[in-house]
Amino acid sequence: MQFQINFIKTCWGQKDPNLSFINELERDGYSGAEVNVCSTGSKAGEIARALKDEGLVFVAQQWLPPKLETTDQYIDQLRSNLDDIEALRPAFVNSHTGKDFFSFEDNCRVIGIINEFSVQSGIPVYHETHRGRFAFHADSLLPYLEVFKDLKLTADFSHWCVVSESLLQDQQEILEKIIRHVKYIHARIGHAQGAQVNNPSAPEWKGHLDQFFSWWDAIIDKNKKAGEPGIFICPEFGPVPYMPAEPFTLTPVASQDKVNDWMLRQLRSRYLQ
Repeated sequence: MQFQINFIKTCWGQKDPNLSFINELERDGYSGAEVNVCSTGSKAGEIARALKDEGLVFVAQQWLPPKLETTDQYIDQLRSNLDDIEALRPAFVNSHTGKDFFSFEDNCRVIGIINEFSVQSGIPVYHETHRGRFAFHADSLLPYLEVFKDLKLTADFSHWCVVSESLLQDQQEILEKIIRHVKYIHARIGHAQGAQVNNPSAPEWKGHLDQFFSWWDAIIDKNKKAGEPGIFICPEFGPVPYMPAEPFTLTPVASQDKVNDWMLRQLRSRYLQ
């Protein structure tokens, strides 16, 4: 069986998500879309149905807004969000899991609840490597992988570059232990001072682009060798304030859509030839 690489479009940055973009997905080279169910609200169901009607992949993002709450209150909200997601029957869930300041034990509780949801619902869940979550730093993730040996991850290594203020040159051995757990890639280029470069096509970011591609190459190679049928990749450059902006006017220095389209072309050229 040929290893399949499919590309997912992010709905992040659409001020009023509607169905018009679905008609453009296949034309633009995407197999589906990722939707933040919590922030999209009632429209999430409409988008999910429209994607499925067109034979496209619906990916649900599990995300909760930051608020002052106890761990138990967070878990209550999490269960409610997972119930909403289960009703939509996504192909898989990309989860913003836990909090960076929760104790190890409490974050394990959260991961355990999500794992139970995945087993009971039959919906795969991949936990994103993201600032503010349990997987906010490469090395701090390793103890969780000892407890949850089959934990599956969404790789967004841009966040770790910010947290470690580097391109992780001194953490390659740690990354090698983590890469085999990655089943989904958020393809965004970060740097030591931010989770998103202003425009990855600019020559000054060529070294960063090469570094991220080397990580993605390794992830794809590991999945191939493990006998996986394929992997999904989402070009995920975001809007302002992820996208740098001019002062006072907040005019973005580059177009989010054009940057993601450029990233998609690079990915297709590298992996589909």
